[in-house]
Amino acid sequence: MAQEIERKFLVNGEFMDKVVKSMRISQGYICTLPGRSVRVRIKDDKGYLTIKGASTDNGLSRFEWEKEISLEDANDLFKLCEPGAIDKTRHLIPAGKHTYEVDVFHGDNEGLVMAEIELNSEDEDFERPDWLGDEVTGDRHFYNSYLTKNPFKNWGI
Repeated sequence: MAQEIERKFLVNGEFMDKVVKSMRISQGYICTLPGRSVRVRIKDDKGYLTIKGASTDNGLSRFEWEKEISLEDANDLFKLCEPGAIDKTRHLIPAGKHTYEVDVFHGDNEGLVMAEIELNSEDEDFERPDWLGDEVTGDRHFYNSYLTKNPFKNWGI
């Protein structure tokens, strides 16, 4: 079984000078039931279908299955998605032996900037750059599936 182990953080410092690659991502959700989600994503010019399971109690890991699909199939599957979509630019930033994915959100989630780091184990050490803010791992408010229903613009922050 494919297991995703990641930590999420808010970003509160300048990071753009460290970016090695960027890509535009749009994604929608076919299903966002408690404990599972089915996502369709277009990353630049490639499509992906992803199924995620329930997170562990600490929010660090969960089942994740992802397959690349054709751009045409991804566009067709977007028609089946629940209301609300995610539009963001993802920036890749190396730090030590890992790479942070920093997402700068657009549209209804404008103003939200989050960083994720994927790990090999829940207790793995990793470098924490100075632009990294508060950890939000396990806080469901920061799940993309939640942001499609309750976008950042409505939070009053």
